[in-house]
Amino acid sequence: MFTELFWAYLIAITLLTITPGVDTLLVMRNTGRGGLKDGCVTSVGICSGLFIHAALSALGISILLVETAWAFSALKWAGAFYLIWLGIASLRQALGRGAEDSDTRPAVVKRKVSVAVSFREGLLSNVLNPKTALFYMALLPQFVDPTGNAFQQSLILAGVHFLLAMIWQCGLAWVVVRFRGLGASVKVKRALNATTGGFFVAMGAKLASA
Repeated sequence: MFTELFWAYLIAITLLTITPGVDTLLVMRNTGRGGLKDGCVTSVGICSGLFIHAALSALGISILLVETAWAFSALKWAGAFYLIWLGIASLRQALGRGAEDSDTRPAVVKRKVSVAVSFREGLLSNVLNPKTALFYMALLPQFVDPTGNAFQQSLILAGVHFLLAMIWQCGLAWVVVRFRGLGASVKVKRALNATTGGFFVAMGAKLASA
């Protein structure tokens, strides 16, 4: 498993990690909201969800979930509503008015967001994503050596995904912070919130209608 299978998995998971998606935009949005710490904690929450999916895949629960229509529908609707809720929250920030509307204020002013909120947003975004469950159910078993401990191998592979995703997402968070530090205006921040908010709502609606 740690020879041909591992390197094949490493290539596949790297390509998956750098592909833009909901997790990427959530990290960028939260970094713009509360700074580097907010973005990185959000990433920890997102990546922690990978272990849950890996464990469910190894235990066969993912297969049961997908084959049980009502259970998969419940997961799909929960994920859809959560994405729409995140999108509405972003759109409200983009359309909100207040003291920070002035472009003369420093662009590095941050909102105080608790670690628990950032972590929860990231974790729920990942755990309630049926596409991630399907991915782990379909892909992960392909890289598990059937002669070894499937559960242990699945957690190890999820750990590799965790490290790669953390490096990538925290790097994106750093870029966002640097961009703001170079004089990004509040208008840019509002544009980011509007873009991510619209994307979340659209993805949630698409997921609900799929």
